[in-house]
Amino acid sequence: MSFSRPLIVGGAVGTLLLAGCSADPSTDSTDDAPSDASLSVGAAFYPVQFVAEQIGGDDVAVTPLIAGGVEPHDAELSPATVREMQNMDTVLYLSDFSAAVDDAIDTTGARALDAHHIVDEHGEDVAAHEAATHDGEEHAADDGHDHGVADPHFWLDPTLLAEYAEDVVAEFSELDPDHAEAYEERGAALVASLSALDEDFTEGLAVCERREIFVSHEAYGYLGLRYDLEQEGMSGLDPEAEPSPARLREIRDLIEDSGATTIFTESKVSAAVAESLASDAGVTTAVLDPVETATNGDDYIDIMTRNLEALRTGLDCS
Repeated sequence: MSFSRPLIVGGAVGTLLLAGCSADPSTDSTDDAPSDASLSVGAAFYPVQFVAEQIGGDDVAVTPLIAGGVEPHDAELSPATVREMQNMDTVLYLSDFSAAVDDAIDTTGARALDAHHIVDEHGEDVAAHEAATHDGEEHAADDGHDHGVADPHFWLDPTLLAEYAEDVVAEFSELDPDHAEAYEERGAALVASLSALDEDFTEGLAVCERREIFVSHEAYGYLGLRYDLEQEGMSGLDPEAEPSPARLREIRDLIEDSGATTIFTESKVSAAVAESLASDAGVTTAVLDPVETATNGDDYIDIMTRNLEALRTGLDCS
């Protein structure tokens, strides 16, 4: 494994009072965290939490900063969580993804490992792929698309989550050199699992009747780039944005032209508009999870495996 060094941030320690819906970390998945762990690590959202837990094992106590099941874009942090961040060895996060986490890191001066360099390195490729697949389409000015805004969902490409896993191994090893070999071994096992998942997606989506995926919001740029899929979103990157009537008419026409049978919705966002459009267009709905959070004992591999099966069914893959 080769390790690059992403941005590590820190600043002046201060006080941040953010009322919010995130749970006290002591009541979340850290109940089973080992008391003799060498490192205390905060995780800003689920995919980086998964990486930290897989690499850290019993040597790292991982604290989720946002409660499971809470959509991270607009989540807030409790004052207790912010205070605890000051005592963490490092925080894993993606800048510009959750404003509350960004503010807490800036204010507390917590050491943090930012995944944004992956978005910086690959975001232009995603944008180019999106532009190529939508070449010739005309969008209304009020279509709800976030033109020019980078898609943050890099973890929907398992090879890019593996890239961040290498960063985490390097970070943990620097902070805790006594367990560096263990972090390396666990990191290698995680990368192997992610590589196997990538192979499953590549093979499973190789031969399909259609390549277009119709989604409630455009969170699947990295997935589309990696596996040659064309996403058409009812709205742009904001999962709470309401699509315009013009965009809904456009999506219906595209569904009819493509022969699509499915509109993909999300488990944590209301599917009412998508279900209404599906009924109107005579197609079904299925869940395609952006894997921003996890509940009910699921992990990243579980959710992504369900995503693959949903795509194979919706795209009629052989």
